[in-house]
Amino acid sequence: MKIRKELWFGFSLMALIIAGALAMLIGADKITNGHIGLLMLSLVVVAIMLGFPTAFTLMGMGMIFTWVAYEESTTKTLDLMVASAFKVMSNDVLISIPLFVFMGYLVERANLIEKLFKSLHLALVRLPGALAVATLVTCAVFATATGIVGAVVTLMGLLAFPQMLRAGYDVKMSAGAITAGGCLGILIPPSVMLIVYGATAGVSVVQLYAGAFFPGLMLAGLYIGYVIVLAKLKPKMAPPLSEKERFVPLPPLLEKVAPTHATRALPALLKALKGQQNHGVPTGYILKQLGVVLMPAILFVFVALWSYSSVTSVPPVEEVSTLQSMGDGDATEASEQASAEDDGGLASPPGAESDDAVKEPPGAESDVKEPATAASAAPAAAAVEAPAQSKPAPAGYWIGTAVGALALVAYYAMLSFTRLEVFKMLLTSFFPLLVLILAVLGSIVMGLATPTEAAAVGALGGFLLAAAYKQLTLSVVTESIFLTAKTSAMVCWLFVGSAIFSAAFALLGGQELVEHWVLSMNLSKTQFLVLSQVIIFILGWPLEWTEIIVIFMPIFIPLLDNFGVDPLFFGLLVALNLQTAFLSPPVAMAAFYLKGVSPPHVTLNQIFAGMLPFMGIQVLAIILLYNFPGIGMWLPQVLYK
Repeated sequence: MKIRKELWFGFSLMALIIAGALAMLIGADKITNGHIGLLMLSLVVVAIMLGFPTAFTLMGMGMIFTWVAYEESTTKTLDLMVASAFKVMSNDVLISIPLFVFMGYLVERANLIEKLFKSLHLALVRLPGALAVATLVTCAVFATATGIVGAVVTLMGLLAFPQMLRAGYDVKMSAGAITAGGCLGILIPPSVMLIVYGATAGVSVVQLYAGAFFPGLMLAGLYIGYVIVLAKLKPKMAPPLSEKERFVPLPPLLEKVAPTHATRALPALLKALKGQQNHGVPTGYILKQLGVVLMPAILFVFVALWSYSSVTSVPPVEEVSTLQSMGDGDATEASEQASAEDDGGLASPPGAESDDAVKEPPGAESDVKEPATAASAAPAAAAVEAPAQSKPAPAGYWIGTAVGALALVAYYAMLSFTRLEVFKMLLTSFFPLLVLILAVLGSIVMGLATPTEAAAVGALGGFLLAAAYKQLTLSVVTESIFLTAKTSAMVCWLFVGSAIFSAAFALLGGQELVEHWVLSMNLSKTQFLVLSQVIIFILGWPLEWTEIIVIFMPIFIPLLDNFGVDPLFFGLLVALNLQTAFLSPPVAMAAFYLKGVSPPHVTLNQIFAGMLPFMGIQVLAIILLYNFPGIGMWLPQVLYK
């Protein structure tokens, strides 16, 4: 029987792991519990590669080796298992996982992705490689709303892949764009992977979401830039669309108003309101169209006024109480007496006056004090005056407003009736998802809600979206709940298995042995980060991101303090690196998702070849993030430091 190449690769890798573990045991002067812990780690990786369930493999191996570490004490082993399970189930952060997953499944079943892809395709039609660019943008938006990699890749494989092949696009580039874009849900918030990393590493999920926002946009932008440059240099790989494919039909009533499809919409609609020139089109219909046309202007005015109010308002000044605390008079009197003694004079007793002192005549003291009181009345009155309620707007506000106004004028100058129809399509597909995303992520990043509370809002938003698009049926809700329960149970049992495994590994001294080995190499911070990311990159070939997070992050995290690495920054590097877990063979789940829905003539090797350039882009993104850490750390530092 002929064995496929990927199976040969997997068996060879397993053989190398087992051989390395045996060489470690044979070469050791004395076999300690730490070596047994490393053997356990090797056996777990091999068992997972053979197809055993990850969670139960971790739990089983962890309990067996815990029993060995506790010198065959069954009671202590069971106590550790119960304590680990209770610790995981009482973690509040994990409550957000089923809510985010439920939101994703509901949004997926609202059938928004087809409308979203079509509207984005028509909006970006003038760009080189428009179909591939629209695919990447659709994947980024939909991945942000769902976070479910398999669902995004499968849906885009059914929707975009056939269109790109019919348009003459290269099979490899098309497959790479779909698989790479679908995997963005691993990184872009609200990502379940970030929640799992935060719970494992003890890092704030809120700060992880804020930190992953710009790296996610950077990676999506690099993908889009690569596709545009490739389509520009090699037009045969992504030929431009024909005029027929760019044509957007107008509604019948709007056809009567529009002289041509390229006519500017705003002047034509205003002209159609005058007298007999509406050609039998109801005035109410024209006003509705005008309302849609003027929506960007109304939004711009609202944002400009709100921004002006924000930048010109003066925060209220807290009033300072002028009441004198008890004992101040005595303190002042004592200080005066002390100063008199320091000058060498004799201080008179408190309350006593010298008989020889020259006194002012009666009434003279009041005459002298009256001018001083009158002179000090003006400053006192000025101090009582109310503080200013506003301040002038800064120059930056006026510059930003002017740029926005120019952009608005350019928009209306280019807004034809064809673009108006595309804008209306975006209103019904892109903007509802955008509002949902901003409501969820904005409330988390701005500190208005915890991830769990924002996830509840997102689940409600997905419910309302499905209802608004008339997709909220009993079967849809039942299926979404079942898939959510299945995914949540998998994640929770993974955490339980990870907790048991990590405890066993620590008990055996495996963590101490790894830490001693790493520190003995005298690595610098850069060398340690390169080594760790290379190991994670290699682990992404045989393992999925869930296994890498729950098995290997508890090994890496304790080492970060020794090299002065921020766990938040390390998490962002890992999140970028773990994109490879879905794009690297032989596992490469995104490739198998796409292969399952692609035409028969598309081979798995073509899909793998198409993913390789995007893997190179991921490595470039990691290098950029390391050299410019502000890409990921700026927003958390501004918001939470």
